[in-house]
Amino acid sequence: MNYIQHNPLPIPDVGPSERVPVSMDTIFDWEYALRRQNLLALYEKGKASSWNASDLAWETEVDFAKKTRDMLGAGAGEIFNQLLNPPHKLEPEVSVELNLNITAWMLSQFLHGEQGALLATAKIVQGVPWEEAKWYAANQVADEARHVEVYHRYLTEKLGRSFGVNRHLRTLLDQIICDSRWDMTYLGMQIIVEGLALAAFSLIKLQWPDEPLIQDITARIMGDEARHVAFGVLSLEHLYTKELSGAELKEREDFVIEATHLMRERLLMEDVYERTGLDVKVWLPWSIQTPYMRGFRQMLFSKIVPNLKRLGLLTPRVRAAYQKLDLLRFEHLKDSSEEPEVMAPAELIEVLSQIRQGTSAS
Repeated sequence: MNYIQHNPLPIPDVGPSERVPVSMDTIFDWEYALRRQNLLALYEKGKASSWNASDLAWETEVDFAKKTRDMLGAGAGEIFNQLLNPPHKLEPEVSVELNLNITAWMLSQFLHGEQGALLATAKIVQGVPWEEAKWYAANQVADEARHVEVYHRYLTEKLGRSFGVNRHLRTLLDQIICDSRWDMTYLGMQIIVEGLALAAFSLIKLQWPDEPLIQDITARIMGDEARHVAFGVLSLEHLYTKELSGAELKEREDFVIEATHLMRERLLMEDVYERTGLDVKVWLPWSIQTPYMRGFRQMLFSKIVPNLKRLGLLTPRVRAAYQKLDLLRFEHLKDSSEEPEVMAPAELIEVLSQIRQGTSAS
């Protein structure tokens, strides 16, 4: 594996590496009972579904700037301005920069989240008490390493621009890694972070249907992530619905509420507006209120909500917090163990379809 990094990742304020203190028990399972057949079946599926990042078509030319200019030339800019009503009409080159930066920002946060998943899942191998869960988690560690590899290569070799880790995502990753309780690592990473990412991947598929390399990468990673989220649901269901005390449940509720707010703050994309040269004080309120961006943020919780419900964590306290965020609309959807796929909300599909139809008609 050898590729040219045209634009290495930005180094954050803490430097090229960050030390996070962790204290937790390492658990040996000398019984090897292997009672959880659903986890063993998931383990078999994970082994059979493994793939090699080097086999992707890395020779594919990637030119998002050209694709964006072609869309603008075909009328997408006017349609964007009409449908989304931005704070002010964007000139074509500003639209190109904004589109490129949004794509680079999303893929960069995927990369950083995948590194967090790599470390968190290694923690699960160490701390979870059941052998079959250790086996699946070890398989997932290999998945996460592969995801870090492909996103890093795509960003640095093909796209040529990237962003550092968002501060809200970094805060949540630190909390997940530092917590000594193995189930909190599951809850934070497998249910919240990976559940949100699984939905975000589907947006990339919608936005760039004619970029075959990112479509291939996204489809492969979505298949892996669907298993990872199901792993969290299957592992935590009995513990959370049968074994937690009232005080322990309240701690998990607090974590879910705080993590949800951190993830929503992460999705406001101030970094994108700053790099594009747009006034954050003007564009941030727009991104909070416009139906497209609201639909985007809500879509990302479409698997988290039913998964929390199955785990018994959609409690009155969590429901009240989610009601304020208009997220309870997803509570009756199937959870990840029943239906791994994520469907984009109608308002998002409608906006993107109108833009594509408009450019096709021009």
